[in-house]
Amino acid sequence: MPDSSPPPSPNSPWENGWTPDSSRAPGTRRLWLAGALALTTVLTCVAAIAVMDKSPDEAARTKEADPTAAVGTDGPGLLSYASPSKKSTPTPDEHTPASPKAPSTSTAAAEHSSKPSAKAPSPSKSTSSHGGSSSSGSSGSSGSSSSSAAWKSVRSVNYPDRYWQVNGDYVKLNPIGSAAARRAATFKLVKGLANSSCYSFATADGSYLRHRDFILRAERNDGSPLFKQDATFCPRPSSYPGAVMLESVNYPGRFLRHQNFQLKLDRYQNSGLYQQDSAFRLVDGLN
Repeated sequence: MPDSSPPPSPNSPWENGWTPDSSRAPGTRRLWLAGALALTTVLTCVAAIAVMDKSPDEAARTKEADPTAAVGTDGPGLLSYASPSKKSTPTPDEHTPASPKAPSTSTAAAEHSSKPSAKAPSPSKSTSSHGGSSSSGSSGSSGSSSSSAAWKSVRSVNYPDRYWQVNGDYVKLNPIGSAAARRAATFKLVKGLANSSCYSFATADGSYLRHRDFILRAERNDGSPLFKQDATFCPRPSSYPGAVMLESVNYPGRFLRHQNFQLKLDRYQNSGLYQQDSAFRLVDGLN
């Protein structure tokens, strides 16, 4: 006959002969089981993530070592999106047109050397002999006279009817009337005695024009260095076309000028009158 006794009531365990364990709280076993399951799940996820991270890295290193190898066959499959894309940084050969190379220095030099270079124009004789100014008279400039002696007369700019003329021992600015006056107003223009790029003026009787006490006069050459310097004058540009200013070689800054029709060596002045009185044109000899 089957046992039809009712099962023991869970609320009265002492009636069945066993006593509950009061040393731990109810449900502790289930909490431990749940914790162990959660820990196992976490460890499984960490291991899976580590495997997934390792696979792309290995695939990337394999691709770098052998660019021809296919990653998709043995690679991470659907997780391949985590691997770095090889197309993220385009190479210059694939996307960027190569910039034209600049020709090397030797090539550029060879190209330039193969072409004839235009030479800079050399200064004319008249410019070099007059220190950058063009002095022209009735027969042209006196530039050629510096290389070879030529007979010249010196005409004033602001008194065009008056010329340098030896009058006694001095040089004055006088009008020319007689044949004797014309001979006294004609000088041989030669290279400077103290400086060949400058001028010296010789008279028909062999004297030279020199300054002494800053007054221009005609005297015989005594051969001294002082005489050579006193008789040398360098042409400088003038503000008047075709005219020159004559600067003393041993007194720089002093120029020949006429004052009261007397030729003298005077310090430069920035005035209109000085510019006119110190400007002269070298023309063909009157004699």
